[in-house]
Amino acid sequence: MDPVKIIILVGILLFALIVFVKTIRIVPQKQAFIIERLGKYSKTLEAGFHILAPFIDKVAYRHTLKEQAVDVAPQQCITRDNIVVDVDGILYMQVVDAKKASYGISDYKFASVQLAQTTMRSVMGKLELDRTFEERDNINSVIVDAVDKASDPWGVKVTRYEVKNIVPPPSIKDAMEKQMRAEREKRATIAESEGDRQAKINRAEGDRQEMIARSEGEKQKRINEAEGKAVEIQRVAEATALGIREIAKSINAEGGTDAVNLRIAEQYLNEFGKLAQTNNTMIIPNNLADIAGVIKTATSVVQNTKLNISGGKDVI
Repeated sequence: MDPVKIIILVGILLFALIVFVKTIRIVPQKQAFIIERLGKYSKTLEAGFHILAPFIDKVAYRHTLKEQAVDVAPQQCITRDNIVVDVDGILYMQVVDAKKASYGISDYKFASVQLAQTTMRSVMGKLELDRTFEERDNINSVIVDAVDKASDPWGVKVTRYEVKNIVPPPSIKDAMEKQMRAEREKRATIAESEGDRQAKINRAEGDRQEMIARSEGEKQKRINEAEGKAVEIQRVAEATALGIREIAKSINAEGGTDAVNLRIAEQYLNEFGKLAQTNNTMIIPNNLADIAGVIKTATSVVQNTKLNISGGKDVI
């Protein structure tokens, strides 16, 4: 074959390949291609297979439709109480309109980050240092609202913003640590005093309950003892009365008088015998030997008792 024809054939094949490559476009999932025809916006290609007009259509911009996390570099902010702090964060955004993101602004990421930093400085300037650590959620909400409102013409949706670090100067940090340590020691002292107070109250309450219980026990003890003594006295009285009645019956029986005389004589002699054993000095009656007189006196008492009993009188 003629070499010239071969060169021409190869050239035609290369041209056809270039035209084929320029014509076919495959867009991945969650991406969007902006097509310009002769330098003017033509259409937006979404995920899938597409055919373009060769040498007329071209892909001008490529955008991802996934949510993107953009790092916001640390910046110096001045708080309301004139403390300089370094603040950084993360901005989450998503392209919702590829056309606006292409022609609405030259670089939507850079613009969003700058707007987030500006809003951050404004918000931090309204807060005192101590409140900046407590107002993270409020700071995030304010930045999201501001950036999302400004980025609407750019076809970008700001989903959220998160403050990563708030770093005060070393001197302020040391002062804050001392303040926090003092506050913790204060809370510990208060908690300890409250515990000691409660312990004293509990001990006092326990002592009071113990004294009440002890007094109730002592009261019940005395009541029981009094009732026991009363029953004892009653039983002794009843036994004494019963004994006296039995004695009276025995005296009235046959031979009772002789038994009484014998018993009196025995007790008389026993008592004088005991007196002689325990004392060196004794007073002896003149009629000590007249035992019969003592017995006669006792017998007269017994006779009178008999008469009283027979007469219906209760001498007990």
